[in-house]
Amino acid sequence: MDDIIAYLREMNMASVLFRLVLAMFAGGILGLERVRKRRPAGSRTYMLVSVGAALAMLLGQYEFAMVTGPWAEAAAEIGQRVDVSRFGAQVINGIGFLGAGTILVTGRQQVKGLTTSAGLWASACMGLAIGAGFYECVLLGVVLIFFAMRVLPMLEDALVERAPVMNLYMEFESLDNIGTIISSIKSQHAQVVDVDIERGRSDQARNPSAVFCLRLDDRRPHTRVLIALAGLDCVHVIEEF
Repeated sequence: MDDIIAYLREMNMASVLFRLVLAMFAGGILGLERVRKRRPAGSRTYMLVSVGAALAMLLGQYEFAMVTGPWAEAAAEIGQRVDVSRFGAQVINGIGFLGAGTILVTGRQQVKGLTTSAGLWASACMGLAIGAGFYECVLLGVVLIFFAMRVLPMLEDALVERAPVMNLYMEFESLDNIGTIISSIKSQHAQVVDVDIERGRSDQARNPSAVFCLRLDDRRPHTRVLIALAGLDCVHVIEEF
């Protein structure tokens, strides 16, 4: 067992594969728990950040191994004395400003752009690996990141559909309809955990609106709750986020 662990700590193809897959798995496990509680950052965001961080660490180790090995003669000729990983660190820090610009909080209290931001950050780490010529790591990283962004949404949607917590944005006729809406929610075996009411003073939202956070007593599909609430005459707009 000790020999296997020692082998996986070395810089080889099996070690790179194991580290990236482990980073993706660990991030996904943390993200699935967030998905269950309907948090903005889900499994894809956690996976992308985890894989990107693993890429950055692997890149630093790769650069050190190359500078002290095949690149040692060239580094001695030019007087290379600095830590080469600092260049990558500056890129990773800089991409944070770009990633932050993609995160938005909408008027319906939705957080959007987290997965995009994580994807940008992971892509920056990928570019660093490409620039260093760490092609094996790049190939594996692209496959894993693409899997997280393309395939996992189907699994995530299935989990969300049966999640015990759901958030709803609703527009209705008047504030007097709040009691009717809450009664209909309770008839669907759900509890109102939190509600944020907007009186509709702006031109874009002339009708009153509210954001409801619901907890379902059973694992019924969210579509059944949406259909029941959408059937109320006083409800003009309803959307889950």
